[in-house]
Amino acid sequence: MAQVIATVATLLLLLASVLVVHFARREAAEIRRSTSEETQSIREEARDLLSEAQRREERVAQREKDLSSDHRATQKYARSLEERAAVIARDEKRLHAERAEIGLLRDQRLAELAGMTAQEARDELVAAQVAAAKQAASDELRRIERTTKESAERRAREILVLAMQRQAARTASDTSTTWIDLPSEEMKGRIIGREGRNIRAFESLTGVNVMVEEGVNAVQLSSFDVERREIAEVTLRDLVEDGRIQPQRVEAAYARAVADTEQRHLDAGLDAIDAAGVRGVPQEMIAVLGRLRMRSSYGQNVLAHLVESGQIAADIATSLGADVELARRAAFLHDIGKAFTHEREGTHAAIGAAFAAEHGESEMVVNAIAAHHDEVPQTTLEGIIVQVADAVSASRPGARREDVDGYVDRMEGLERLVAQHEGVVKVLAMAAGREVRVVVEPDSVDDDGTRDLARTIAEHISRDFSFAGEIKVTVIRELRADAVAG
Repeated sequence: MAQVIATVATLLLLLASVLVVHFARREAAEIRRSTSEETQSIREEARDLLSEAQRREERVAQREKDLSSDHRATQKYARSLEERAAVIARDEKRLHAERAEIGLLRDQRLAELAGMTAQEARDELVAAQVAAAKQAASDELRRIERTTKESAERRAREILVLAMQRQAARTASDTSTTWIDLPSEEMKGRIIGREGRNIRAFESLTGVNVMVEEGVNAVQLSSFDVERREIAEVTLRDLVEDGRIQPQRVEAAYARAVADTEQRHLDAGLDAIDAAGVRGVPQEMIAVLGRLRMRSSYGQNVLAHLVESGQIAADIATSLGADVELARRAAFLHDIGKAFTHEREGTHAAIGAAFAAEHGESEMVVNAIAAHHDEVPQTTLEGIIVQVADAVSASRPGARREDVDGYVDRMEGLERLVAQHEGVVKVLAMAAGREVRVVVEPDSVDDDGTRDLARTIAEHISRDFSFAGEIKVTVIRELRADAVAG
């Protein structure tokens, strides 16, 4: 019995200890939880305090920045006030000086008037009023002139824009090549001929290079000489149409093409006259006009330029109330002198005016032709219209172009040709090839020799170089002596 009691007592002690441990652990967990919550609360409060401190610091910094900006603005405003005060002080000082001067002049004037008679004072007053009226009229006249000029410029722009917009057609431009389509690939073999005899005969006669490419059912004719290229084109088209190509037939076709040149000029002239709307052109002038289809200026065909100039001049004359037919005719003929620049001395304007006068054109037309590059003054409004139409046709977008590679090749070819002459040190082709300046070695060419050399070079260019217009040759001989002072 005593053993059972002891066992029960031991179990009760163990149970009591377990309960004590359990309650102790629960209390410890409760303490840890409460401690964690307090710690978290303290941390959140600390973060809030830190955020508030940062916000206050930013507000203080912004306030300091605003105060600094206000301070600078105040200083700037103070400086501006000081400057304005200085200006006002200067103005007051000048005003006082002017008032004193006016008072002095008034006193002098009163003294002068005191010594005048009534008539003299009246005359003096009238003269002053007349001078004031003249000054007012002069000011008003300048204002009217300025207003009129602005209105005239606006109206002139409207007229020119309207005239250009009416020219919808593309201006024909010149190139250095022509393509001719062939009916079949077999025709290439006929053109070349056995061992190339046909193509050699063709190139020898026409002076034009023929290029035959694989895969292209056409041949290309290449030459800077427009006239040669056109004759070659007519010849080759005739041969292709006939189909029988051999050296003898090439010669016959070439002879026909050369013989028909004048007729082609005539037909082109008649077509241009009809397109421009000009009437009563003498027969002798029609073929000359047709020759201009072979001329170009910066890629712009001259005959097409004349037709367009005539149409533009007519439009401008209509807007201005000028003589429409006179403006149209003069503009259509203004570059006719370019057909003779290889044959006659002088500028194309002067040559054209002389040619027009020889064939019965009126003095007004002759003057418009001669004056379109300001070589002589215009005598009529229509003459000015011709000059404007010429400039508009040449300068409007798309009217002219410059083949850069072809241009460079021609300028280099011109310089190489001139450099062949003995004594030449340097050659410069200038003004788009219209002038050549030649620097010579002074020991090789004397003063008299420069004139002879210039004449020789000009003859060489005329003979061996294809160009439009005139080329001025200037030979420069310069002797320099150097010395060094030690």
